[in-house]
Amino acid sequence: MPVGVKEIKSILKSGVESLLPEDDFQKKLAKGKKLKIKLGMDPTAPDLHLGHTIVLEKMKQFQDFGHEIIFLIGDFTARIGDPSLRSKTRPPLSIQQISENAKTYFEQVGRILDLDKVKIRYNSEWLSKISFEDFLKIAGKVTLSRIIERDDFQNRLGHNIPIGFHELFYPLMQAYDSVELKADVELGGTDQTFNLMMGRFLQEQYDQEPQVIITMPILEGLDGVKKMSKSLKNYIGLIEPADSAYGKLMSISDKLMWRYYELLLHKTKSELRTMQRKVKDEKINPMKLKKQMAFDVVKKYWSEEEATTAQSHFEALFQKKDYTKAKEVDLGEKTGSEIWIVDLLRSFKVIKASSEAKRLILDGAVDINGKVIKDFKANVKPKSGTIIKVGKYRIFKIK
Repeated sequence: MPVGVKEIKSILKSGVESLLPEDDFQKKLAKGKKLKIKLGMDPTAPDLHLGHTIVLEKMKQFQDFGHEIIFLIGDFTARIGDPSLRSKTRPPLSIQQISENAKTYFEQVGRILDLDKVKIRYNSEWLSKISFEDFLKIAGKVTLSRIIERDDFQNRLGHNIPIGFHELFYPLMQAYDSVELKADVELGGTDQTFNLMMGRFLQEQYDQEPQVIITMPILEGLDGVKKMSKSLKNYIGLIEPADSAYGKLMSISDKLMWRYYELLLHKTKSELRTMQRKVKDEKINPMKLKKQMAFDVVKKYWSEEEATTAQSHFEALFQKKDYTKAKEVDLGEKTGSEIWIVDLLRSFKVIKASSEAKRLILDGAVDINGKVIKDFKANVKPKSGTIIKVGKYRIFKIK
């Protein structure tokens, strides 16, 4: 191999979940040409989250080696919604919603990638122009049996859960994006493996050199169970305030903390074992390590100044119980009046549905002036200065 290819491959391979096929990747690098590196994201919500940074940082490595970075905004595929890991059909989004969500992506991606060296594409450029006849020709290259090989579809079929016929088209459209862009490499999370491999397959049907697939580990959300997801509301958004991000990071379990250290801060297995041994031997408090993790993550994706401020705010509010630092909420004329506890939580923008409020209340996670609210139907009279706690790390004060 040419000098340097082995080292470059080692760097680009580090931290990945899978590289398929590895021999093809080595051959592409050995040619010494600028590769087209594709990453597609559907703007189903206005903000990207920390889970997205894992694949974006891998893109940054390719960018640093001089390859062509293509950030594909799936403004057309977002109208269907990716069925990956979903147990039911995603509600459709309007074109206006998709457009508004996409506008916020650039600033967020710019926190990791050099936007001056990123080619931004929208898959509506070609998918919206394909005639029905041409789409039938594309669909004719793939069998139904291959499409429903997906675990998501198999699970839903096995449990008699409906699958929208339009959902079957999603992997085909994502695959056609690779044909249109002539991608050499496509990146995604492990949940995207089927879609990415479909792109490789479809490129072969169009006599193109098939893309190499790189999948990255999936970051678990705040619940520590399911993947970090906008739709599951268990995420930390890149555009939310730094003190909110810090508080959410502090809310995760000690077990999940190690995963965040590994995937977001790239601690090695050896470094993690050393820290875990110190915790086990009671040489260091896990709270101290979690605060360090939260500080380092906020410093990395926001700024050192914001990380310092966020940590000071957290310490004052949650460790010193200085409620003068609590977020103030102005209820206007409702201050001092009777209000349903659910409507009060809605005013804080911590819930979107009554079911969320019910879960919080039944879990004993809502506290007003030191008294836990246990009745979902309760009416309360919050006055100026009333302190309301929601969960571990959300505290509000009525203005």
